[in-house]
Amino acid sequence: MNKSRLEPLGVPGSHYEYDEQTANKSGGSAPSILDNWVLSKLLKCIDESKLRIILWDAAIPSDGIATVQILDRGALYKVARYPELHFGDLYSAGRIRVHGDLLTVLDETYRYLAENATAAKWIGRFQRLAAAPSLDDSRRNIHHHYDIGNEFYQLWLDRDAHQYTCAYYPEQAMSIEAAQQAKMHHVCRKLQLKPGDTVVEAGGGWGGFALFMAKNYGARVRSFNISKEQIAHSRAWAEREGLSNLVEFVEDDFRNISGRYDAFVSIGMLEHAGAGNYPALGALIQRVLSDNGRGLIHTIGRDRAERLNPWIDKRIFPGAYPPTLREMMDIFEPNGLSVLDVENLRLHYAKTLHAWLDRYEENLDTIRDMFDETFVRGWRLYLAGSIMAFLHGKLQLFQVVFTRSGMNNIPSSRAHIYVDGQ
Repeated sequence: MNKSRLEPLGVPGSHYEYDEQTANKSGGSAPSILDNWVLSKLLKCIDESKLRIILWDAAIPSDGIATVQILDRGALYKVARYPELHFGDLYSAGRIRVHGDLLTVLDETYRYLAENATAAKWIGRFQRLAAAPSLDDSRRNIHHHYDIGNEFYQLWLDRDAHQYTCAYYPEQAMSIEAAQQAKMHHVCRKLQLKPGDTVVEAGGGWGGFALFMAKNYGARVRSFNISKEQIAHSRAWAEREGLSNLVEFVEDDFRNISGRYDAFVSIGMLEHAGAGNYPALGALIQRVLSDNGRGLIHTIGRDRAERLNPWIDKRIFPGAYPPTLREMMDIFEPNGLSVLDVENLRLHYAKTLHAWLDRYEENLDTIRDMFDETFVRGWRLYLAGSIMAFLHGKLQLFQVVFTRSGMNNIPSSRAHIYVDGQ
């Protein structure tokens, strides 16, 4: 289990584990007048036909309505004061329990948060906007999330390419495997890949996309990644597939990319780069792209500048920041790069997350054996909460295609992207 100093979920002795002694101080006594007043304030912000909130002394309703039960006084005041941060810890620790559908609870929670913006949001926003993680920061952040064990991710990602990014569903009935294959074809067609093209990939995950480009499009790929576990997995996979002659997996930060390439691609990396590093990233891309080079960046984003959910930032994705399209222009505008195409796959990501959550729930016993109950609840909340973030439009998924300004070798239509209508 991850032992980083960034307070991962489920580490024995961490301060947010369920504390029976503290909880029982209030859980064994009736709520006070003040407790009930605080509860009444929470209830004013929800639709009680869809969601109930009850305290530790109340019976669970039997009418099937989703119910949040707050099990101790400390939990009540924490969630009332700063729900975006504290709900996740309290749910993970078992001090808040959900009876019924978690997605319904989170749906109503998003409506509550929309009506109760706090000053903390604005403070956090301006702290995050100019963030520029150093190489050491990036290594630590990536280790926190991605190096908790390849076996864990393999339980619930697609089984063919291990893609931990948004899939593409041109047909709604697709399996997650088919949709991830469709996503990779979609990206390759946008890049107009052909045999012999050289590609550099910034942030390669478990290597599935780099191998896909080599196997299906004949590309020669260099893939940069700073996750030790992912690099080891990728290299072993390339050996098994007999593709080591076409794909090189480099254990290094994207900022150290060198050489010249026909295509630059980044899927799910920009969220970790930090907006303060965007001009430097653009300068790097401008330097490594060939004269007729093409590029694509696939990233979670926002419609307006705002920091990531503070609990996700603290426990799941430290240092992550989903940019707006305006912020992404700091990559292109100063560096002689021209945007050709922008697509938003927001609802595709919600559907992808549904598939991941279903498989996660199917493997709970295995995950519980690998980690603990705190981890199980925390990651369930992360996946379910992400579904709601995309459905409510709090998060977007941008694919931006670009090239050098003035490069005229551009298709006259999008027909090359939508083969067989997909």
